[in-house]
Amino acid sequence: MELQQNLDRFKQQGLGVAAISYDSPAILKNFADRQHITFPLLSDPDSKIIRAYGILNETVPVGTPTFGIPYPGTYIVDAQGKVVAKHFEEDYKERVSSSDILIQDFGQKPEGTQSQIETKHLRLASTASTRIARPGHRIALTLNIELKPKMHVYAPGVQGYIPIDWSLDLGRAARMHPLVYPASAMLHLEAINETVPVYRDQIRIVREITFAPEKDLKPLVSGTGDLLLKGSFRYQACDDRECYLPQTIPLEWRFRFEGLDLQRAPENLRRRP
Repeated sequence: MELQQNLDRFKQQGLGVAAISYDSPAILKNFADRQHITFPLLSDPDSKIIRAYGILNETVPVGTPTFGIPYPGTYIVDAQGKVVAKHFEEDYKERVSSSDILIQDFGQKPEGTQSQIETKHLRLASTASTRIARPGHRIALTLNIELKPKMHVYAPGVQGYIPIDWSLDLGRAARMHPLVYPASAMLHLEAINETVPVYRDQIRIVREITFAPEKDLKPLVSGTGDLLLKGSFRYQACDDRECYLPQTIPLEWRFRFEGLDLQRAPENLRRRP
């Protein structure tokens, strides 16, 4: 369903989209008709392709209706059939969202909510790769920071100064993935004869989170169907003459909650052990 919602964005990259599952053609047609899926859904009922790719989920007991499912993932294949990227999760209840892939692999601009804050030292825009919070989906949050002329901030790892720090208060709503800050530049401070790692001009920081399972996520949703995540960005800015007091900018991202599709296929189409 999320792939369908981002189908036009993939087409803008010159990409086609197809999905493979162990479900029968009848079950796939039932689902596609109900959810208005327009890209190909391919049936691998004996999990031959799943096994060939080495992604069979062997934690599922043999002889159960769900035996044969793969580890959930996405391959990106070029025009020559070469796999150029892949995104997989070990937990079958989690997915790397297509919106995350569009941001990370193709540099597309986030489509999610955006807020902008300006201080004496910089302008900050916070965005999300999607407007929708789906249980188990991994998405990307982004900070785009534009430092004002002659300003710099300190990069993580600096000694004796306060580096930038992006914190999130997710509670039970989501899980954070490791944050990798962009490469910094070295600045020589002649007055004190020090060389330190800094950021100047523009910085783009991307951080991935995975939303919690529905049982944990749904109770956090407001009466209007919104989920609010909060965080902060801390920095100390300096120019050619002085360093300013440290600043903390409050951040928030607002999502529309969308639960899982739990509707089963008709009894006569369901998979048997």
